[in-house]
Formats: sequence, structure tokens, C-alpha cells
Amino acid sequence: MNIPADLKYTKEHEWVKIDGDIATIGITDYAQSELGELVYVEVDTIDDELAQNEVFGTVEAVKTTSDLFMPLAGKVLEMNPELDEDEGDNPTAVNEDPYGKGWIVKVKIADKSQIDGLLDASDYKNLIS
Repeated sequence: MNIPADLKYTKEHEWVKIDGDIATIGITDYAQSELGELVYVEVDTIDDELAQNEVFGTVEAVKTTSDLFMPLAGKVLEMNPELDEDEGDNPTAVNEDPYGKGWIVKVKIADKSQIDGLLDASDYKNLIS
């Protein structure tokens, strides 16, 4: 299972990459493997200010649909165009490269102190073991 050490994680299986006050968010390798092949990614919260743990979108696999939870409060700036059905329409990018081309949204962080409450790679590995 791929769990990059330079990312932060949530108990709901989202990963977060911090770059200044911008967070790139996706679902973990573990989450995508549990869900199976994704057929649709929906994010209808672009330009919305969301609280930590609020639902920002959904991922749909062949057998199930799963909510996506905001790891950090902030404003949703953009959705990955590769995943958007109006642009790239390639939700399997999440399955193929969950930490790279399969990122889901970018968010302007509202409260950086919330980063301290996220899991590091070791804690996340323990959670899924």
C-alpha cells in the first residue's frame, strides 16, 4: 500500500498536500483500492467556503458511492479537470495515480492550525492495518 510520507491524512481516507496556504486533496491508495474502479467524481462546491469535515463531493464506483470530506476548512478553488466529466472525464485517474494525476480539489486553507490535527503517514498506516 502506497502511503507517501510527505502527505497528511484523514480517518476518512483523504490525503492532503500542503503548499503554502493551498491544500491539494485526494483519496488515498487504500481508499481507491477498497472502492474499486471509479466511474464518476462529482464536486459541486467550487468557490464555496467549507468547514472542516464538511462534504465537498462524492466519488462513485461500480458498486458504491462515497462522500468526500473536507480535511481542512477553506475555499474550494478548483477541481482536477482530468476528472471533470465536462473536461477530461477520466475518473480512473484516481485509481491509476491517486497521489499524482488523480488529485481531486485544491483549497485555500482558512485555518492552518487544523493541519496539526491530521494524521501523518505512520498514523494512517496504523489506521488501515
